[in-house]
Formats: sequence, C-alpha cells, structure tokens
Amino acid sequence: MGGRAQREDGQVRILIIGGSGLISTAITRHLLTQGADLTLYNRGRTPLRLEGDVRQMHGDRRDYTAFEAQVRDAGRFDCVIDMITFAPEDAESLVRAFRDRVRQVIFTSTVDVYNKPASRYPYTEDEPRDRTLGSYGQDKVKCEDILMAAHERGDFAVTIIRPAMTYGEGGSLVQSMGWDTRFLDRIRRGKPIICHGDGSSLWVACHVDDAAAAFANAVGNEAAYGKSYHVTGEEWMTWNAYYRGIAEAMGAPPPELVHIPTDLLAKVAPKRAGVCAINFRFNNIFDNAQARADLGFRYTVPWVEGVRRTVVWLDASHRIGDSDEDPAYDRIIAAWREAGAEMGRRLEGLDL
Repeated sequence: MGGRAQREDGQVRILIIGGSGLISTAITRHLLTQGADLTLYNRGRTPLRLEGDVRQMHGDRRDYTAFEAQVRDAGRFDCVIDMITFAPEDAESLVRAFRDRVRQVIFTSTVDVYNKPASRYPYTEDEPRDRTLGSYGQDKVKCEDILMAAHERGDFAVTIIRPAMTYGEGGSLVQSMGWDTRFLDRIRRGKPIICHGDGSSLWVACHVDDAAAAFANAVGNEAAYGKSYHVTGEEWMTWNAYYRGIAEAMGAPPPELVHIPTDLLAKVAPKRAGVCAINFRFNNIFDNAQARADLGFRYTVPWVEGVRRTVVWLDASHRIGDSDEDPAYDRIIAAWREAGAEMGRRLEGLDL
C-alpha cells in the first residue's frame, strides 16, 4: 500500500474531497477534535460551516487533469475521504491521483447500490448489487468496483461507507415530493401532506453527527480495510410514522396524509416524485452490526430530536419555503380526490 504521510508531530494528514457539504462538514468537525491535519478540496463556492485550522484547495473535481496535478503537488496523505465521486470516471481519476501515494481511501457510497426489493431484510453489506434501480445507484456500484479493484492490486487500502438518508443542521428532510422544504410549512399550517402508496413501507434516517463519527473512526482503522459498512438510522419507521414524527418535532398536530398510489404519483409528477418509484416504495432498513463492531457506530440522536434541531436550523437560515407558492401540490391532491369520487360514482350500485 502507499506509504505513510504522518507528520513528525504525530498528526495524521487527511484530504477530504468535498468538505463543505452536510456529511463532510460534520466529519471535519470530528477530525478536528482528534487533532488531524486537514485539507479540504472543493470548488470554494459554498461557505464553510465550521471553525478550526483547515487548509483549502479549490478546483473542479471533474477537470481530471487539473485535479490530479493539484493533489500530486499537495504531497502525500495518510487518508483521502472522497465525498463527491459519483461517476466511474471520477473513480478512475481518484485511482490515478492517489495510486501508491496514500495509505487509505474512504469512499462515500450509498445504500442505493442494492437490489430492490431486497432478498431479505434487513439489508446486509453482501446483498446483491446486480439489479440496482436508478442511474445514481448503478454508477455508485461501478465506482465501488473500480476502487475495490485498486485495493486488490495494492494501490491503496479502500473502505466503503454506505449511508442511507442522512440529515441534520446544514441539510434538509426528504419527502414523497423530493427535497422541497415547503412541505414543512404545510405541516406547520395543518395542510394535507402527500404520501406515496399507503405509507407502510419502512424507512430510516440518521442524524449527520452519528454518521460522521463512523467516518472519522474509519480513518487509519486497519480492521476497515477492504470492507463496506452501513451507517444508517436504526428507528425503522413507516412513512406514515416518518411524517408524524416531523409534525411532533415541529409542535404541529398529526398531519392529514393523502395516500396516492406510487406508480400514479411518479407518473403525474416525475421530476418531484419519480424517486418514490425506484426507492421509497421499497423497505429501506439496514443492519449496522458491522459498523458498530469495527467503526464504533452508535445511533444516538432519535428521529424527533434530530428533526427538531434540523427545523430550528432551517428556520434560522430562512430555508423553509412558503407552501402557498406551490399551487401544483394542492392541484395534485384535488385531482386525486376528484378521481376517487368519480370512481365511486361509476361503481355506485354494483354488488362488489
């Protein structure tokens, strides 16, 4: 494997590719408390939400020639944590940039690499990945394979971490209609909320502080070399319970949930609800035992508490949109209710 780059004073040299996003910011905070020598590589367009002594390198991760030259000039690192490799070409560039020049690469993958539905529940890290739904998961599978091939060749050690939904201060909350925050305003104001299907599929969410601690504990951890890990929530919630938990965190009454068949919802609102058809409709629950054993992962922030903290941050940052500015949402609800009423009229009087 690549040689050590530890400084004479014992500090571990770590490069985070990304560094300004939700998870990477929390990872940086954890590593700063451990005294790491940190460098962040990103485009410099997003202000950092942290305090501490970090270096920054600015550049375009996908200008591969320039990126590879920049990181070569920066010298050797003990560990590279890659938060923004999404395409196979990104992974190939990562290998070229750090072959024999770093001891460990920690790759941020996703639980979306797995087949859906699963062959068994909860998912374990050896679940098949040959029928992954959606291009995002398919590309992450290719990236994992490229990096594990580098691991097998001895280019550097690889650790793969697969988060599920990760949320917290600095981010937002997903919902059946995507990432639009106006649904939070709807809950606060007692408006009906669209929920895909009958709301009974299972979902998990992990607060970013818990996920980031596992990433930090993977650095230099030889037990994690060549292995993959789940870092996911451990409250297995139906989507109905998910929405009720958000309302509870916001001090709002339980929401009126309007259940719309997933296929229909994805068809009428493909840009906003298409993800329901390839992901949310299936059970997404995962076994974290391997991360608990090797990375010290612990699920410490309960869902309602984590939502409460996230909403406080969103309010303070003025990031919750006005639901009155989203008339399409109410039009979908009205059309669905009208369709149901029409179906009832057509079938009236039949002995069904």
